[in-house]
Amino acid sequence: MPPAVPPIVLLGAQRFDPTLGAAAAAVGIDGKIATITAGWQEREGDDADLHEHLQKLTINLKLYERADKVWKADPELREAHRARQERMRLKQDFYRIRLEHELDAAHVIEQRKAPADILEEERAASVQAIRDLDTFHLGTCVREKEAWTERWKPLERDAVKRERDEIIGLLEGTAAVAIAGGHVATLLNRLELFGMDELLKGRPILAWSAGAMAISERVVLFHDSPPQGPGAAEVLDRGLCLVADVVPLPAPELRLRLDDTERVTRLARRFAPALSIALPATAHVTWNGLAFVRPHKIQRLREDGSVDRLGWPDSPTTESSEMDAAEIVG
Repeated sequence: MPPAVPPIVLLGAQRFDPTLGAAAAAVGIDGKIATITAGWQEREGDDADLHEHLQKLTINLKLYERADKVWKADPELREAHRARQERMRLKQDFYRIRLEHELDAAHVIEQRKAPADILEEERAASVQAIRDLDTFHLGTCVREKEAWTERWKPLERDAVKRERDEIIGLLEGTAAVAIAGGHVATLLNRLELFGMDELLKGRPILAWSAGAMAISERVVLFHDSPPQGPGAAEVLDRGLCLVADVVPLPAPELRLRLDDTERVTRLARRFAPALSIALPATAHVTWNGLAFVRPHKIQRLREDGSVDRLGWPDSPTTESSEMDAAEIVG
């Protein structure tokens, strides 16, 4: 038997109808929970509702506040980080320009009339072109950050090391870590600054909204109907890679047109073989180290444009055992 792997639970939004406590209990988490609310930025400390919901057993790691302390104590690192972020923004802009053209071409090809075999071949070519662009951009992000880390070695600098040592002390004796949503780029930057990928490995994790996105292998921004016009999903960055083979899509009720077969197909095929999983409010699913199991009100996007509802009252999933084939999301 393989060794037991601490569960990682991905959840939908928790603001209005929180299910975090129930999800924690369902996977056997009992005790103090360290919380990360850095995505809330200046409102990081406004966690009274979260604290109450988790039976007043939370300890906020305050990564956003700690980063501010680092910037004040180490202005050289602050300026280096600011310059890196500006480079990343420029890279994102150029990627977005190319991506919009590839997506436009894919849409035009989708509307053309042709024999089925030719049309399918051209559709596949369009998806592959988008995938290649995503891969190139993700590689660029990784190289930029690795070069910056090699030059500045943030975890060896006194200001960062001092805060990180305190974080390590706070994590001792906690049963799990809960990572909230908010601004995903801000959250990811703070997680990376303190080397949280290393500190979170081997720990039970509950992550929702932007938190779920940040711990995946790649952070994908998406909105099918933004106020400024038609939206396009775009790869923002590499995540912490604590869960594999999944693209979390929080708040689909606000951001995705799941009745649009063309959009669903393109999104699912673009990121396959990773699962594209929509996480509406109250939804959750558990990563056990090998697969996603125990889905509750999630939506899995299929490459044929359909959407599976898993763990809903009208779906065939069961509650019998963690590894019951009916409960595996795949």
